[in-house]
Amino acid sequence: MPLLSTTGRRVPFALAALALTTVLTACGDSDQPPNTPTSSPSEVTVPVTAATVEVLEAGSEPREVLRTNLPVGTTQTATLVTQAVVSQQIDQQPAQDFSSPEITIPLSANVTADDPTAVVDLTLSSMTSPDATLQAALSGADGSAAGLSVTDSGAITALRLKPSVNSANAARAAIEQALGQAVYRTVGLPDAPVGVGARWVVRQQVSSEILLDQTTTVTLTAREGNRLSLAVDVSQTPQSPVWNLAGDAGTLNIDQYVMAGSGNLTVDLALPLPIDGQMTVGGDQAYGDPDSSSVIRQTISNSIRWES
Repeated sequence: MPLLSTTGRRVPFALAALALTTVLTACGDSDQPPNTPTSSPSEVTVPVTAATVEVLEAGSEPREVLRTNLPVGTTQTATLVTQAVVSQQIDQQPAQDFSSPEITIPLSANVTADDPTAVVDLTLSSMTSPDATLQAALSGADGSAAGLSVTDSGAITALRLKPSVNSANAARAAIEQALGQAVYRTVGLPDAPVGVGARWVVRQQVSSEILLDQTTTVTLTAREGNRLSLAVDVSQTPQSPVWNLAGDAGTLNIDQYVMAGSGNLTVDLALPLPIDGQMTVGGDQAYGDPDSSSVIRQTISNSIRWES
């Protein structure tokens, strides 16, 4: 399912308004069939909105400032698994399923620069999905590349995407969505010294058709050397009660917006990607037409899992 920015260009980070954005802005952004190779495999860099971090509790002694250490040549292999379950109903019509199938993406990471921000190149290979249509589309996507710019606080400041020449449209969209979901589930580290039991909150704007404020509360539950165990709670709220549709297509009232969830992550300060963890974020939304009584209702659940 394509995700559209306000400029109409497909980007991976419109996570909360997943299906509704698709349905109301295009419901398939191309006239090409899903297994058609993309005509433009050139690299695209997607900026990631800056986050702020505030310490709520410093935790127990010993405390120290947590910082990543990612010198050039650092390598890692990890597997990212994502899925989006979306049910949508317009008025009393039958509910429709706009879910995105589960996708498993093995990643090979290599740090190619480290001053002042680490540049992490990612190679994607042997991607799989239980959905037969998506699996067929993924067959030509091996060798697709991506990349991250990562500060020493663990914050991601940019996502690079470069599909392989033979990547089909459906594969490209699924990869973009999966990596975008992973980026906005990243946990930044505080500037102040913290110890086990510390709690901090990360605030970040999620850019989508609806501008969202995302709040992530993090608890450091355990530490063994460079390895941190983190409990994570996420919530999103719209910045405005009105959704201005792209292309001057009108407005919808945001009558209800609930998007929240939790999970856990295990990170190593000497590696660029999480080594373990899972997170599920979901909720119910309702959007009303200000010129009629029509209401669009959604139930969404986005899940992400990291494996090493």
